[in-house]
Amino acid sequence: MIIKGSQRGGATQLASHLLKSENEHVEIHELRGFVSDDLHGAFNEAHAIAKGTRCQQFLFSMSLSPPPWERASTESFERAANAAEERLGLEGQPRAIVFHEKEGRRHAHVVWSRIDAENMRAINLPHFKRKLTALSKEVFLENDWKLPEGLRDPHLHDPLNF
Repeated sequence: MIIKGSQRGGATQLASHLLKSENEHVEIHELRGFVSDDLHGAFNEAHAIAKGTRCQQFLFSMSLSPPPWERASTESFERAANAAEERLGLEGQPRAIVFHEKEGRRHAHVVWSRIDAENMRAINLPHFKRKLTALSKEVFLENDWKLPEGLRDPHLHDPLNF
């Protein structure tokens, strides 16, 4: 599974993007740790809490995409999200999981609040790209999927191939 992540703000824009009707199917699979039961409300909660800090990029957004020729189970997506959460130090943080299906291809987005509400500090995410790349490779191997060249050998990674 190709796993990409980024720190970001823009709660309203992200919620709107994740709910776009251009996808054939949009499913809010999980909203954990939020008072709100809708995506806009949940991300706005994260934004409101972040206002008590100086953090501008109070969300961590991650996309999980299996290879186009493969299908991943809901459990596989959940395992990858849980593993990322543990490796990044985001355990127990409010989290949303949204599934998209477009042209028969299913992928997921996972978004966490980075704000530790108890201490009113943003959770630092050092080396998150390396950690997610390592996890991506593990998920490929776990599912017996053919590794892309960039995961097989980091020197073959094409920086222009997103």
